[in-house]
Amino acid sequence: MDPVIIVGAGPVGLALSLALAAQGVPSVVLDEGSGKEEPRPARSAVLRADMAAMVERLGCTTLRDEGVRWVGWRSVRRRQLIRHTPLDLGLSGTEEWAEDPNAPSVPAAPLHIPQHALARGLRDAIGRQKLVRLVTEARLDTIEQDRDGVVAHTRGPEGTWWRGSHLVGCDGARSTVRKLLGIRFPGRTAVERHAVAALRTELPWPGEALLHRQPPWRGAGEEIAARPLPDGVWRIDWLLPPRGELVTPDALVTRIRETLAGWCDGVTPPYELIDTGVHTLHHRLARRWRVDRVLLAGDAAHLLGAVGTQGLDEGLRDVDNLAWKLAHTWHHGASERLLDSYQSERRTAVASRLRAADQSLPALRGGGGLRTYLLGAARVHDALLTDGHVGRGPLGAPPAYPHSPLAPPSAEGQTPVGTPTGAPVEDVRVTAPDGTTVRLRDRLGQGRLLVLLVAPGTGVWDRRHWRTAGVMPRLEAAVRALPAKAEVLVTEAYPGAPAHAVLLVRPDGHLVASFAGVRPEDLYAAADAARGGSDTADAPTEGTTENSTGRSMEKSVGKSLEKAGKKTGAKAGEKAGEKPGSEVSAGVPAEVSAEMSVSAETDHTVDMH
Repeated sequence: MDPVIIVGAGPVGLALSLALAAQGVPSVVLDEGSGKEEPRPARSAVLRADMAAMVERLGCTTLRDEGVRWVGWRSVRRRQLIRHTPLDLGLSGTEEWAEDPNAPSVPAAPLHIPQHALARGLRDAIGRQKLVRLVTEARLDTIEQDRDGVVAHTRGPEGTWWRGSHLVGCDGARSTVRKLLGIRFPGRTAVERHAVAALRTELPWPGEALLHRQPPWRGAGEEIAARPLPDGVWRIDWLLPPRGELVTPDALVTRIRETLAGWCDGVTPPYELIDTGVHTLHHRLARRWRVDRVLLAGDAAHLLGAVGTQGLDEGLRDVDNLAWKLAHTWHHGASERLLDSYQSERRTAVASRLRAADQSLPALRGGGGLRTYLLGAARVHDALLTDGHVGRGPLGAPPAYPHSPLAPPSAEGQTPVGTPTGAPVEDVRVTAPDGTTVRLRDRLGQGRLLVLLVAPGTGVWDRRHWRTAGVMPRLEAAVRALPAKAEVLVTEAYPGAPAHAVLLVRPDGHLVASFAGVRPEDLYAAADAARGGSDTADAPTEGTTENSTGRSMEKSVGKSLEKAGKKTGAKAGEKAGEKPGSEVSAGVPAEVSAEMSVSAETDHTVDMH
């Protein structure tokens, strides 16, 4: 079968190729550049703990060598420390779970790494991977589709035609793939601007990140963020006025000296300036993320970045969501619902994040208003920003997909647990089939469903005994009968789950359903829904061990997305970006109802002149 064609060799495209290779799917990555990364310490990425763990599973070693996890987060307003949040340095997902329900949760530490170091680590991993072919100086100019695959043409030293099963555009904000498909990319331009500097110095809170709002010294601006990198390097961001002056090198040096002095008792400590830039943030969302066998991911599909939201982190979530669905389709074929669910889930999640940012920005950035008339409003805003930066709340929490087309039908045997249906599962310790004890997250990304049994006390038993005792034989028989490959795992406890509860988990770590005990029919129906269903056949009755093709399931995507900006004359319901006669895949979510301003600017850090 033909490989998957990936256009774009940034971190998202490279990660997707490795995620597909981990599931036995070959790919060709088309890189229009030379394959060399320019070192830019001022252009760094913040990854939530679960996405950092995913990248490490792909074989990227630079996260440990050239990234740093913060030990804490400080929120300061004027001269007062508003909030000090310790961070968990483990790889335990969104939050460290304690068995004591009254114990406070500790956010998992985000990982901060220069983007060039992340890309280099992914390229090194590709160099060890036989299923990925990386082609440099290959600029895409044509895409053609038929019912069996995709043909792409690239310009370069030698014009070449490529044949693939699918094509994924990971080619950034100016995506050629998106333009060739005629998909509109509405949004807001220059939502925020930040002056950025990477410098080596000593600050009073080693290893901790800082958000300083309304600093008391003159010319500091409204907000400053400081995030540590390895080897004593810090990335410092100054929020610029919406219509401020150009940031000259002299002006930036003045900002640096005044800021360091303000943080270090009035004395500017020695520092080495390594890199500078201006980072401009845009909010945009492509109207469609899938046209038949061509899909979009990363900045080609969305731009976001304000108030703690990290665009690259969301791009990696696209990879986590898409890779297992593409792999299942490549190996087994699939209903259209499975690939449609990528757009339904991820586009809705990103739209929700953009909506939360757009609703919060006026209160967070505006003067007077709520700050003046509502007691404690400033603290509420500080908490909202802190949560966004450390990966919690509406601006930062990992997405859930409660209204996914892959959600199973309701069943009498379902039981609630501490994780809502569609949300990422907790990274509890589990016993694998070979008897080893690992983290649940270590078993993700391999293209198979996970069936987790909550069995208190099994940790003190020899595996030879408990694998053949109690409900285990019945559970393993039910798992062998599922319509998709699955693995049985056992855990001593799971938040909010009763003894003998059974959780079905997707390959990307989102909860499909949880059941009170072993219920083969309900488990089968949930697994069939998670793989997108099929055309015919019923689930087996209890005790049946033969595989069947499963049952198809229809489920609505959910309510329409809200507007993301001001109207500029586009009609509600307009199918923007469709070419005359083009085929549009089924299951497309409701469109953004208003067209917004479009600019040629991209979301990146640029050199200052």
